[in-house]
Amino acid sequence: MARDKAYAVWIGNHQSQRSGERLRRLNEGHGHAEKLFAETVWWPAFGNFDSLHPEYEVFDFKDGSRFLDFAYIQGVARICIEIDGFGPHRRDIDRRQFSDELTRQNHLVIDGWIVIRFSYDDVKEKPRHCQQLLLQLMGRLAGMQGKTGTDLTVMEKEAVRLVFRQNGVITPGELFRHLGLGRRKGMQLIENLLEKKWLIPATGSLRIRTYRLNGERRLPF
Repeated sequence: MARDKAYAVWIGNHQSQRSGERLRRLNEGHGHAEKLFAETVWWPAFGNFDSLHPEYEVFDFKDGSRFLDFAYIQGVARICIEIDGFGPHRRDIDRRQFSDELTRQNHLVIDGWIVIRFSYDDVKEKPRHCQQLLLQLMGRLAGMQGKTGTDLTVMEKEAVRLVFRQNGVITPGELFRHLGLGRRKGMQLIENLLEKKWLIPATGSLRIRTYRLNGERRLPF
């Protein structure tokens, strides 16, 4: 599968660039939960692992270092993604450790990181929900920071990708459900794609029921 090959290449590239403690943490810290997130949440949402770093080292407020499960770094955007399991370690954590964990997260935010946390259960049982949250975040960042290399934001690019996967035609409802958007924001997205001439009406006149890709545009992926 393309996903499995891309995942192996991605991990292999990071392993080849690390040594010592950073390599050990990647080999030991990137376990089942992290692999599940990469394969069932990140890959279906974006179709690549570009700019995503597993077991990313950052210096913490105690002049030491810590490792984030994932860091997404693109331009000025820095996103920390943590996968939290409800196991013995989580249940047995004491008050001091709990406070220390929150303080570490607060310092990440102060340093300019966006921190996103998923439970292992949600990654395993609700991957689409996790994908939608990430897509909404990326769409917001794209709107704040600019474009994706074409005239599309990240959210618009994902919408075009979805229409392509569905043989070039889609209903508004299908688009809204995939991206986790309400009707107001979803219709604004469609209007933007119509204005940019990426989508054109397919069926309906007074009330458009489906939209299709504009065959004159070159796909951005």
